[in-house]
Amino acid sequence: MERVHVNEMRELLYRLRQGEGVRKVARAMSLSRNTVRKYRALAREHGFLDASKPLPDIRTSGRLLSPPPRPRHMRSTVEPFAEVVEELLDANVEMMTIWQRLRDEHGYTGSYSSVRRYVARVHQKTPEAFCRVETAPGEEVQVDFGSAGPQWDGRSGCRRRAWIFVMTFSWSRHQYVEFVFDQKMETWLRCHERALAWFGGVPKRVVIDNLKAAVIRANLHDPVLSESYRRLAQHYGFVISPNRPHTPRHKGKVESGIRYVKRNFLAGQTFADLEAANERVRQWVLEVAGVRKHGTTRQAPLVRFHATERDALAPLPTAPLDLVATYRAKVHRDCHVVVDGRFYSVPYRFIGQTVEVYVGRRIVEIYAGIELITTHPVAVERGKRTTRNEHYPEEKRAFLENGPQRCCERAQGVGRSCTEVVGLLLSDRVHDRLRSVQSLLRLADHVGKARLESACRRALHYGDPSYRRIKTILNTGLDREPLETNRARVEALAPAYQYARDASSFFEQEVAPC
Repeated sequence: MERVHVNEMRELLYRLRQGEGVRKVARAMSLSRNTVRKYRALAREHGFLDASKPLPDIRTSGRLLSPPPRPRHMRSTVEPFAEVVEELLDANVEMMTIWQRLRDEHGYTGSYSSVRRYVARVHQKTPEAFCRVETAPGEEVQVDFGSAGPQWDGRSGCRRRAWIFVMTFSWSRHQYVEFVFDQKMETWLRCHERALAWFGGVPKRVVIDNLKAAVIRANLHDPVLSESYRRLAQHYGFVISPNRPHTPRHKGKVESGIRYVKRNFLAGQTFADLEAANERVRQWVLEVAGVRKHGTTRQAPLVRFHATERDALAPLPTAPLDLVATYRAKVHRDCHVVVDGRFYSVPYRFIGQTVEVYVGRRIVEIYAGIELITTHPVAVERGKRTTRNEHYPEEKRAFLENGPQRCCERAQGVGRSCTEVVGLLLSDRVHDRLRSVQSLLRLADHVGKARLESACRRALHYGDPSYRRIKTILNTGLDREPLETNRARVEALAPAYQYARDASSFFEQEVAPC
């Protein structure tokens, strides 16, 4: 018998007591005639059709006229294996695997559907409760990207995957929509700037998802924000509120806004290019999305925004953000990164790593995560290198920092003879002797400037101002002796060379004929 709600029973009894027929009651209450007949028989049995008696209350009529409760379910074929099923469920074993193991290891002959029905009945999940969070006007906006499918790119002449950037106010549901071709950090920042300019003010808090352009490391308690997005928030004066990881429902207002854009604006539409799509969507927000009666607030978002929320926003900053572009670049083996055709040096310990480059109007800042590792003035021309020698290893830096001009200056600090030796070596028009000069000047770090100057003076005196000769003089200690004594000593020790044969033996002699 079809069950009738207790509130409808009184209506059924009233009509039957008024003498209405079964067909008429069934038609009026959208019930079957058999159901009306069965309830009429029950009502006659309990004396409820006597018009002289008052109608019974709802509790009495419901208890006496309701059909008997349904019989308990039949015993499941899985119940004898309840303990095994519990152990497998605690071990997070999948339902299909549980059925296979019961069949193969325990002789179970039932079906997979029986296992599913048993688990669903015994382990009923408690529905998760949610609470709706209401915010004050101007307090919060929610921001996210959504897929827009392939769109025509007029610059490349082909269709590319596009994205929808949506910023929605949590109180009024007024939104800003823009189509873009990527989710890069620069695009993320520029979309924020254009959205806030569109609204004409700044909210107190921006709720975001954990996308890479905004959050470097997602974490429930200590998320790490990207430096560029942090700067944007400081410049405009809003607070960033990242969602808990894997909880898109916490920003359900912008999620529903993205779905509305897809189903209402994008569905069945084609555009000449992305610029045309953005022009059309701005008009659509003002003429369609902004004036519709919202399903939750029951008011038009644009009306709520201009009537209340617009005045609750903080003013926009007077100066633009000093951030022209952001990049992610790899540090090459020459200790430089390439940014828009320009080269900037980075400390050598970051070779092979990917760093973030923030290009301002005058200064370039390079970060490894949230650590500022170096800054450079902006290179005006493409192909120009901006290098800081301290970014190279010490042995590489020593060569770069000691060019010909610098070597001459260091030699002057040693003495006149050293300056003359360096000048002679660097003036060689055939052989580049810069490395010899650098090695020569490094000798002063070991023996001192005075000894190096004395050794250079002796080398010049004997006409051999080379690095090897000067180093030999220092190693033998001859730089400590006067030049005259040294020369007499050399002459005294030099052997007297003479021919072993006389000169006539070197000329041909006539040979007498035989």
